[in-house]
Amino acid sequence: MSQEFEYMLYELDIRYTNEMLEQFQRYYDILIEWNKVMNLTGITEHAEVISKHFIDSLSIVKAIDMNRISNLIDIGTGAGFPGIPIKIVFPHVKVTLLDSLKKRIKFLDTVIEELDIQDINAVHGRAEEFANQKSYREKYELCVSRAVANLASLSEYCLPFVNIGGNFISYKSADIEDELNTSKNAIKILGGKIKEVNKFQLPATDITRSLVVVNKINKSDSKVPRRAGIPTKEPL
Repeated sequence: MSQEFEYMLYELDIRYTNEMLEQFQRYYDILIEWNKVMNLTGITEHAEVISKHFIDSLSIVKAIDMNRISNLIDIGTGAGFPGIPIKIVFPHVKVTLLDSLKKRIKFLDTVIEELDIQDINAVHGRAEEFANQKSYREKYELCVSRAVANLASLSEYCLPFVNIGGNFISYKSADIEDELNTSKNAIKILGGKIKEVNKFQLPATDITRSLVVVNKINKSDSKVPRRAGIPTKEPL
């Protein structure tokens, strides 16, 4: 890994080891190799993967103290972002990666095995289905997602996984005022409340990001999430 990556980690006040740096390098190598045969990411240049995937994933430290989190679920994880970078740097956190595409799960399983990461599980399925299972519903202190979806829809997919007192954190771009306003009703119905919005620039870049922190204050209605596709087509 590059010195620039180490500098970015320093800027985020993240403590790291040489083993972690080696895991990130291996992760990058596997990502690029698999990306030749399946569409995992349009970002492949080393420096860009570092800033736009690894550091972006780890920027969650600006919104929450990960040392106090024991478990999390990453909804629509794709190529493992933000779940795997968080797991590498905070190995004590038990991580569930959920994605609806089976071939992505095969990739994630390979990364987990190659990096020799413990207490992390890649699960194939849709959030709408798993959120209604007793073993997943309201079982997590933290739910994270970098998925591209409206915050109202994303909240319906994610908040049912969060226990009362826990948080859902959505990775968003800088300009989210309209989205925040249109999502307030959905978030309230789902038992959540917008706690704060952290806006910042990723270290050593001109990329502005927002982390929306939604606190779970009440149980989610048993009728949510609605069946597949509806949260996206008809947000609450």
